[in-house]
Amino acid sequence: MSFSRQVNTPRGLDEFRSQLGRKMTTMSTLVETVSINYEDFTEGFLTCGTCLCTYDGGERCPKLLPCSHTICRSCLESMASQSGVRETGTFRCPICRETIGLPRGGVVAFPPSFLVNQLLDLISRQRREVVPKCSQHVSQELLFCETCDCVFCNVCTNGSHSNIVRDVDTKCEHTVIPFSIAIKRMSEILLYKAHQCIGKLNEAYENVLTEMRKLDQNSDHAFEDINRTFQEMINVVDRRRQELLSLAKKMREDKRRVLQEQLDIIETEKAKVEMDCSGLQYQVEVRNITKKISDLSEKIDSVVSLQEPRENCFIRYEHLHNSAVEDIQNAVNEFGSIRTSKTFPSLCTATVGKCSANLKTVAHVTTYDYNGHLQKSGGDLVSAEVVRCEDGTNVPTRIVDNRDGTYDALFVPPKGGSYLLRVNIFGRPIKSTPLEFEASSHINPLCIYGCRGVDTHQFTQPVGVALNVADNKVFVLDTGNGRIKVLSQNACTNSPFTFNAHLTDKSLDNKACTGIALNQTSHSLLVSNWRNRNVTELSINGEFVRYFSHRDLLEPTYLSVNSKGEIIVADNTAKAVFVFHPSGKLRSKIESVCGGGVPRFGVVGAIGIGPNDDIIVADSRIQIFSSDGNFVREIFSEGKLRGAYGGVTYDQSGNLLATRVEKNRSFIQVFDYASGTFKFAIDSNDAKLKRPSALVTTNDFHVIVVDLGNDCIKKYRYV
Repeated sequence: MSFSRQVNTPRGLDEFRSQLGRKMTTMSTLVETVSINYEDFTEGFLTCGTCLCTYDGGERCPKLLPCSHTICRSCLESMASQSGVRETGTFRCPICRETIGLPRGGVVAFPPSFLVNQLLDLISRQRREVVPKCSQHVSQELLFCETCDCVFCNVCTNGSHSNIVRDVDTKCEHTVIPFSIAIKRMSEILLYKAHQCIGKLNEAYENVLTEMRKLDQNSDHAFEDINRTFQEMINVVDRRRQELLSLAKKMREDKRRVLQEQLDIIETEKAKVEMDCSGLQYQVEVRNITKKISDLSEKIDSVVSLQEPRENCFIRYEHLHNSAVEDIQNAVNEFGSIRTSKTFPSLCTATVGKCSANLKTVAHVTTYDYNGHLQKSGGDLVSAEVVRCEDGTNVPTRIVDNRDGTYDALFVPPKGGSYLLRVNIFGRPIKSTPLEFEASSHINPLCIYGCRGVDTHQFTQPVGVALNVADNKVFVLDTGNGRIKVLSQNACTNSPFTFNAHLTDKSLDNKACTGIALNQTSHSLLVSNWRNRNVTELSINGEFVRYFSHRDLLEPTYLSVNSKGEIIVADNTAKAVFVFHPSGKLRSKIESVCGGGVPRFGVVGAIGIGPNDDIIVADSRIQIFSSDGNFVREIFSEGKLRGAYGGVTYDQSGNLLATRVEKNRSFIQVFDYASGTFKFAIDSNDAKLKRPSALVTTNDFHVIVVDLGNDCIKKYRYV
């Protein structure tokens, strides 16, 4: 089957059909004849030679001049409106410069250009949509099957195209449309894609131009900084030069003053001698002459001392007496540097680590160059923005340059929910931005150590914990097993505790120990025993040192040690807090009853030490006393009688942490100690706390909590 078309088409349409023809079946060919280059033809014959506008049927209609040149009506009217033309009634052809007379009817009276109008009509017909016909069946419109991607004549194929089986076992429905519509659709698609591509290229062009402008700006700033800093160096050198010149001049003047004084003395003595000698010629007495001779002899002896200059002429500039020149040279050679970067932002990535509300989160940024190679040095201009999706609020973010081609964006999500992270390098977004991530509203333990039992890694009723900051060893009071478990901390996230030893003593045997504290002054452990009513002191290795008590001490439960080595002990039966001297003698006591007979303490569940050796007492709320025992203030008073505290501790950053048990839940509270403001709670949602008791904080802002109800200890991050 073959077909042809008897009309000419625009070049763009021919190209589309040529592309379609290559996709047709081998049984069909499309014969087209293109005799006119539309764009070249239009530019050469259908544009006004004066204004270069395309002729049309309106104000740009072509007018034929007597010289046979064609000018548009608009240009002729413009020329006819000139003052010289109105006076003479003639003008010159703008193409051949022949004098043309203006008709009585004006510009409109010039005849239209018949040839140009005919060409306009021809081009107009060329641009109309053409319906391709089959060369063998001229009345049949060609069809296009979108499924088979081929052109066909319905008569030539006997109307069976829709039943063609493309695969052996599968029949498919064919989408058949007129070929003219297919060409139109594909033309529109091509134009759309072309516009898209041009738009992208324009955007890329603008981006590159913007980067070049920024490069020029940064270079100008660098030039200014180089000139400024080196001018400062030149000023420093010039100041030193002036100092040395001034010093040399001063030394010269000092020496000249001494020598001038000596000259003045010489001149004075010389004048005296001349004066004495001038009168000798009239002297006739021998005695007078003899005396003068004697005086001159003595003066000659004294003049000898004036013959030697009292100051020397030596003054010289030295600069090679030490390594200053070499040091300056080295300093100048090492002064300043020009820094650039091969980082390609579009290939750089960012990842967000485990994220929980109120805890510091790290977004790790890794940089690459244009070839996809990891960058090995830092210094890039990195900026980051974290936005809460719910309300669009910005979260303060800080960038840390790790100097190895990676960067950390640090931020603290204020609440749980969705967040967006945007990272820019040199003001350009990186590959993975904006990055959406979730911040959990729960804070769960990093690890859990121990379970109920008597073995090495097990506990039975653990109630207290102490930390030796010198070696990071943890001492857990395992009351049910009558021992103290010693653990060391390591950097392993999965198992951060390593068992060291069990400390045992007969004072731990009766399962009545409730409190443990470390005395940093004496490097010893203090354990309270409510049954024996005493406090036992053991060495770090578990050796018995001593014990002490007091007749007023009825049921010692929890204890702590301040910076002076004083031991603070809570006694719920005595309803008081005792302060013992490091020697074990009672120093003072904080009574439970305050003014008006109102009980000051409920059931005390924890004792802690704050800044300035403040005494922190926790029952159902937290009370602060000075080191002298005077009441200062109360924290979380709204918790009174609603629950109870089981542990309290103060860290080096001004945070107060306390374990609390209420009706149906147990959690850890974090307060700002100075203001008493509640910050947030650690709920341990995935590993519920059950009767949490004592707790301690580490220097890297982790808290170790004794979970009495679960017979284990748990470690959390709280910053």
